[in-house]
Amino acid sequence: MERGLPHGRPRPGPVTRLTPKNAKKFILDNTALMAPPHVPEVLLHLADEAHDLWLRTEAELAEIGLPPPFWAFAWAGGQGLARYVLDHPAIVRGKTVLDFASGSGMVAIAAVKAGAAEVIAADIDPFCETVITLNLEANGVNADFLDADCIDADGGWDVVLAGDVFYDKPLAGRLMPWFTSLKARGADILVGDPGRAYLPKKGLQALAVYQVPVTRVLEDAEVKRTTVWRWASDAPA
Repeated sequence: MERGLPHGRPRPGPVTRLTPKNAKKFILDNTALMAPPHVPEVLLHLADEAHDLWLRTEAELAEIGLPPPFWAFAWAGGQGLARYVLDHPAIVRGKTVLDFASGSGMVAIAAVKAGAAEVIAADIDPFCETVITLNLEANGVNADFLDADCIDADGGWDVVLAGDVFYDKPLAGRLMPWFTSLKARGADILVGDPGRAYLPKKGLQALAVYQVPVTRVLEDAEVKRTTVWRWASDAPA
């Protein structure tokens, strides 16, 4: 099953349009502070079966002005990558780290906890800034947020972390040359992936494999075999 949100039920009645500036109460009302099962060191505001957000369709979310809230779920690739960073802190210790497509900020928080000198959580969803701010506060750590499409950019990062990003063919086509160019100039690129369709078939070095508990409604499985890969210099561009 490709990354997406579950189908839901009709929700009659008036709605309030959300913006990143007024979304804090909505996020707090529609999530619970909890630790992802594979990363108990990190607390996140996540949706679960007890929250209506879990059941709403993308059309219903669009009606209130909310893009699909990928930030409300601890995706398997991100959990695996965060686990690896916490277990191997030398990967990021003292370094500048970009957490690409950060979502909830889970991987960024793991990098801060592992001793990174500077962490930038990047996501094109402007609601992620509100969510990540809440999650940083819950963990007592600090990171910067970048609300931009940073593909093809180079901020001089020492390490780029990307959890669960190869679920879409056009996106994968943009990521591969970017990651390869960053690798060529010396960046370390780590990808957490639970077997998404568009992960490159060659040019990757497997670093670790995890069995990550996930939510069946999202993944059509209760556990996803998730691999943390290092982008190699001969990865496809």
